[in-house]
Amino acid sequence: MSGKPKLYYFDGRGKMESIRWLLAAAGVEFEEEFLETREQYEKLLQGGSLLFQQVPLVEIDGMRMVQTRAILSYIAAKYNLYGKDLKERALIDMYVGGTDDLMGFILMFPFLSAEDKEKQRATIVQKATSRYFPVVFLYISVLKDHGQDFLVGNNFSWADVHLLEAILMVEEKKPDVLSGFPQLQAFKARISSIPTIKKFLEPGSQRKPVPDDKYVETVRRVLCMYYDIKAN
Repeated sequence: MSGKPKLYYFDGRGKMESIRWLLAAAGVEFEEEFLETREQYEKLLQGGSLLFQQVPLVEIDGMRMVQTRAILSYIAAKYNLYGKDLKERALIDMYVGGTDDLMGFILMFPFLSAEDKEKQRATIVQKATSRYFPVVFLYISVLKDHGQDFLVGNNFSWADVHLLEAILMVEEKKPDVLSGFPQLQAFKARISSIPTIKKFLEPGSQRKPVPDDKYVETVRRVLCMYYDIKAN
């Protein structure tokens, strides 16, 4: 185990997408092995690679890491995207945690029935515009008044990457969702122009598209998911 980080997951977003985002933001090249069969998944299980019997799995620095939050924290710390001290790290954790709450509603969206998708779409937009975006909008407005361009410590961090990912995910459900949040529009433009982020947003990158029926069918088959997920 050496060289580039290697990611084991499906050929789609899911919980691995935030890991792809953070590695890309850090300018780190990575390899991927896509799970397409139940046999591949069982081989990882039998080989002891999946500590808690679930993916994402990332091979990095001689380790086989599972648990998305642990992987992201390690990458953020390794590549100086986790603040300069404990206070900044706590603030980053706070923002990432809040963003995770919103993104959780979106991650399960592809696995819902058509009826539940419409309910969940409304829930996503409502929570984004009434709970999450207003808080960040006000905070960014204060930071901007003090000449700061980033969420924490005026340095590019995991918190900025995670928020941009969430904004773009919500925009896919409602393209004009930022119409009432000019500071978030400016934040989106500013972070999207960072060279490593800009590269990741370009066609042909390892960023995954909106999950489609093929992705859903593959996940269900590999994980033996023969039940419908209900909307939150």
